[in-house]
Amino acid sequence: MDPRVREHAEIVADHSVELQAGDDVVIDAHPDAADLVTALHEVIADRGANPLTVQDRLGARFRRAYLRNHDGDFETPAHVQALYDEMDVYIAIRGGGNATETSDVDPETTAAYQQAQQPLLDERLSKRWCLTQYPAQTNAQLAQLSTEGYENFVWDAVNKDWDAVREHQSQMVDILDPADEVRIVSGDTTDVTMSVAGNPTLNDYGERNLPGGEVFTAPVADSVEGEVLFDKPLYHQGREVTDAYLTFEDGEVVDHSASKNEDVLTEVLDTDAGARRLGELGIGMNRDIDQFTYNMLFDEKMGDTVHMAVGRAYDDTVGEDNEQNDSAVHVDMIVDMSEDSYIEVDGERVQEDGTFVFEDNEIEQ
Repeated sequence: MDPRVREHAEIVADHSVELQAGDDVVIDAHPDAADLVTALHEVIADRGANPLTVQDRLGARFRRAYLRNHDGDFETPAHVQALYDEMDVYIAIRGGGNATETSDVDPETTAAYQQAQQPLLDERLSKRWCLTQYPAQTNAQLAQLSTEGYENFVWDAVNKDWDAVREHQSQMVDILDPADEVRIVSGDTTDVTMSVAGNPTLNDYGERNLPGGEVFTAPVADSVEGEVLFDKPLYHQGREVTDAYLTFEDGEVVDHSASKNEDVLTEVLDTDAGARRLGELGIGMNRDIDQFTYNMLFDEKMGDTVHMAVGRAYDDTVGEDNEQNDSAVHVDMIVDMSEDSYIEVDGERVQEDGTFVFEDNEIEQ
């Protein structure tokens, strides 16, 4: 076994979920991640915890069969709810699979299914949890890298000194956390402002998402104004959406388009009332993620990007005096900030063409 796999497992156990003796751990993994699952079992045994491995991450093919043959009237499965109620730790491992497996499932059926699954998501998020990636061959192919090249890419991004990452990213937290207004400009296609007043900024240094490498908060629900072109593509419901374009007024999406699979974007926005508002603003800061790989777990952390998510806002990013945007969806989309772009916080330019003020003091204020 590659020694980097064991290092990966130890970071998950000790850093991301802070594994304790006696913990009941559910590992939800694709079979391609068997080496990492094996290493996790070794570490879990060392720590005196109790593992159970399920393979819902294999489930795109199974879920497709289920959804295509269902009447669309879903209920939250009580047996899965019971499992999540009893567990202490949840570890999800992506790896392999067909990214477009569910592309021929009716989007309305998928949306109804996601709404029924929402209580399960809520329960998982209430526990100690981690979502990570094993570098499988199919992921390498999607990223247009060799298998070895993708392995190096993944483990360079994952097996890091996360305390040092926290320290570096805290400089951006210190700027954003007390702020009132953020403006993001990229070329002549993105110019959007939003209030973040009273909402905490979180420092993602590999605790829940691994790799980490971003700082993020929630916009005040009704404050978003302007237009955004998300010029990096995304896969949603098994289909690629490109050039997603949103126009906001009083915090709500009032117009949208996409150059490919616009109907998928429409279905997301029509999920519920909260799906037409932003639930997250994230700023990528992981410099070891230096190329786009069609994997949001990595792509949203790229150091020259920002991402915004329509839908649900995370509890920890909403101040007690602010309204939390609620939705059955949370869909991240990315803006490339590497050229002709800047971020302003309360009128001060804090990033230009992907470089932060604390990285390069030559940015003009």
